[in-house]
Amino acid sequence: METISKEEQQYIDLIKELLEKNNLRKDRTNVGTISIFGKIMKFDLSQNFPLLTTKKVFWKAIVEELLWFIRGDTNTKNLSKKGIHIWDGNSSREYLDSVNLKENKEGDVGPVYGFQWRHFGAEYSGCDDNYTDKGEDQLMNCIKLIKENPTSRRIIMTAWNPCDIKKMALPPCHMICQFYVGNLDNAVPTLSCSMNQRSCDMGLGVPFNIASYSLLTCLIAHSCGLEPGEFIYFMGDVHIYSNHIEALKEQIKREIKPFPILKFKCEPKCITEYTIDDFEIINYNPHPALKMEMAV
Repeated sequence: METISKEEQQYIDLIKELLEKNNLRKDRTNVGTISIFGKIMKFDLSQNFPLLTTKKVFWKAIVEELLWFIRGDTNTKNLSKKGIHIWDGNSSREYLDSVNLKENKEGDVGPVYGFQWRHFGAEYSGCDDNYTDKGEDQLMNCIKLIKENPTSRRIIMTAWNPCDIKKMALPPCHMICQFYVGNLDNAVPTLSCSMNQRSCDMGLGVPFNIASYSLLTCLIAHSCGLEPGEFIYFMGDVHIYSNHIEALKEQIKREIKPFPILKFKCEPKCITEYTIDDFEIINYNPHPALKMEMAV
């Protein structure tokens, strides 16, 4: 219980620090934030899964968005059809027009995360085009290195591509990750991941990002026959939107509960073949969800 409490307590303590320092800043959305810079959180994935308990986190959305990234998909309609609307605000006709993406059809967010993971360097020409064998498949390259050269220091995947930023509905917040295969003398080595994020929305984004990259680490580990190790989270601009303050003040009062367990219901397979039915979260008993509006 001590380790479990300590890990979610990192998040709670960071909110408290932000509220205490009250460093007011203007931001792109004009909502306004309180902000600090440069923080680290660490989560041990070997015993449990870091799905925050002080509020309910939308597990289905975490899984479906990650699988959407893995497919290299950039059409948010494919998420909304499954009841996942987290990208709707950044893919509406009004929003796309406002960021000078008037040629994109509604739902086409441009060469965002999944495109960069699977087709880095390819020329983006729309969400409906076929990009098979175009660009660098960073995700598959990482998996190949994990299996064939596990001591490599180049097991890196980036979503930050300066040449494509203007084509994206929203530049990547979580920019780059690195994988590390440890305990190589063990019968089953471990896989850890560090991730750098430039913009960290403590209310909505960070709980989601913790779970998403932890799931990515566990998923790659499972597909490669490894055990999950650590998720290490490097945070740049850490902020609370002004319209989230009251909800977060409520959240930090809540008792931290044990993290749930992630179970795979399938044998290891190619990472592109997993579906939401292959995952199960066990013993997740969070406090109720807290409503916070997304800043667009």
